[in-house]
This record gives sequence, C-alpha cells and structure tokens, in this order.
Amino acid sequence: MTGPQRSALFIDGANLYATTKALGFDIDYKRLLKEFQSRDNLLRAFYYTAMVEDQEYSSIRPLIDWLDYNGYRVVTKPAREFTDSMGRRRFKGNMDIELAIDALELSPHIDHMVLFSGDGDFRSLVEAMQRRGVRVTVVSTIQTQPAMISDELRRQADEFLDLAALISKIGRDPGERPARAPVDRGPRANPGLESRYGIRQGGEQADGE
Repeated sequence: MTGPQRSALFIDGANLYATTKALGFDIDYKRLLKEFQSRDNLLRAFYYTAMVEDQEYSSIRPLIDWLDYNGYRVVTKPAREFTDSMGRRRFKGNMDIELAIDALELSPHIDHMVLFSGDGDFRSLVEAMQRRGVRVTVVSTIQTQPAMISDELRRQADEFLDLAALISKIGRDPGERPARAPVDRGPRANPGLESRYGIRQGGEQADGE
C-alpha cells in the first residue's frame, strides 16, 4: 500500500481514565492527537463518555468542551442512575454501542482502527472490523495488577500497544507550568483544567453549556 494509511482513534473515555489513573499519569490530549497524526493519515479522533445531566457542574465538562473544539469528535449520552447494594446513589453509562456503530460505519473509509480501551466486550467489534479489512491496534496496559485489558481483546487485536510505553509521548509533565493564566469565564471556569488534563483554556474554550 502506498502512502500513509488512513486511521481513526476511538477512545473509551471512562476506560482510558481508569487506565491512566492505575498507571499514575495524566494524558495531554493535544500531544496524544499530534502523536497519532504523525503515525498515520488520521481522519477522525472520537472520544466517548457518559455524563450526569442533572448536575449543575460536571468535573468532566471542561475536558469535553476542550476536546470538542480541538480536533476530537465528542460523543456523549446521559448516565443512568441506580442505587447500589449499600443504598448509595451511583451512575453508570456504557458507550459500547455508540462506539461500535461509528467504527463499523467508518470501516470502508479507514485502513487502521486505534481503540483506546481494555474492555473485553469490544472483542467482537475488533473481529468485525478485521473482517472488513481494517487493521486494529488496541491501547491499554498490562503493567498493572490486574492488567487493565482483557486477555481475549488483546489476543484478538492485530497489535497491542501498552499505554505505559506512550507516557513520554502523550503524558503531561507533572512539573509543567501553565504558559498563561486560565481565562476567567465565570462560575464554570476551571483553573485546574491544565493541571488535570494537560490542556489550556483559551479563546477557543466553550462556556460548558
């Protein structure tokens, strides 16, 4: 095949967040995008997450707004509320179906799928993409105890990329200082945005409504 292969990123937001926390680092999403743009002809970068709609302020909202304005296609849906066995209020949101539909619809237009998730439920999707001629790389880690990726998903993938090996390329430097002060945008402004996600609030940042 001549020329760079066409690729797309599919990021399971909740799973990736849990994986980075287990590895003890924060992702710089600007660096992540540049890293995979340098590898392939990157056509799309999808980020999937469920959100609690009835909260006045969501801690993930600044990240979602930034991603939406800086090269990512953000896909969200309301999280489902339930009560656990201890009577505590919990929220659950599964984005597997949305991710799978987008991947299958895009399959005729890409050569390479990069899936950021260790969820074994995606094994069937990976197999379906491979039947369509798409090579699949799965990004997660086996450096934790237990590993963050299911064994069946890792075996099904054409390539497994350990997230720990990418820390120097897409991780945020803990000692990094903001190049400028965050923009004051009223009650929803979040001064800790850069320190948590390695991104800056600038003129492109949405108000989070």
